[in-house]
Amino acid sequence: MDQSVSEASSRAPKIVEVDLGNRSYPIYIGSGLLDQPDLLQRHIHGKRVLVVTNDTVGPLYLDKVTEALTRGNPNVSVESETLMKVFDKAIESRLDRRCTFVALGGGVIGDMCGFAAAAFLRGVNFIQIPTTVMAQVDSSVGGKTGINHPLGKNLIGAFYQPQCVLIDTDTLNTLPDRELASGLAEVVKYGLIRDAEFFEWQEKNMAKLMARDPSALAYAIKRSV
Repeated sequence: MDQSVSEASSRAPKIVEVDLGNRSYPIYIGSGLLDQPDLLQRHIHGKRVLVVTNDTVGPLYLDKVTEALTRGNPNVSVESETLMKVFDKAIESRLDRRCTFVALGGGVIGDMCGFAAAAFLRGVNFIQIPTTVMAQVDSSVGGKTGINHPLGKNLIGAFYQPQCVLIDTDTLNTLPDRELASGLAEVVKYGLIRDAEFFEWQEKNMAKLMARDPSALAYAIKRSV
């Protein structure tokens, strides 16, 4: 096989289709997906994008995500903002209903950005790029979005599905060991609760998962999803 063809096939994402009728969307899982601009660009509506991230993840991946959103697509303009300033930024930038909000980060970022997307102009396009194991296998899936309030959790939110979820396992390379282990504990729980075959696979491959082997991570995330 031609080496370029082999490399291309090895970088092709695993895809899980979330079947929700006219709200269906794909979850892309694999290594180096942020280097494949078409995966994100096919889900952009209009020409305005707002990336929601934080001061930890932004310096690591914001430039890469911006490049993926705009490469060969110069008509798209990208703004970025952190957490509770999302609405301020969206209104100041005069974003309209054809804009896209992109969540770049862990579960808190995804929940906040998704809720903002659901509420802004009563609903705008939304893409998830989760960068922690927990967000990749749990909080980016299912459409639950929201923010916590000092008087209680899960009181403010909405069910709002993204256009797609893009899980680039390379983003786990910068995840602290403690957070990696915490996320993998959630993966182990899925095996214990309802998938004995998956749990057996975990026992044989836990060293690869802890070593952040891309193929092992992609399989474990896909199975968990």
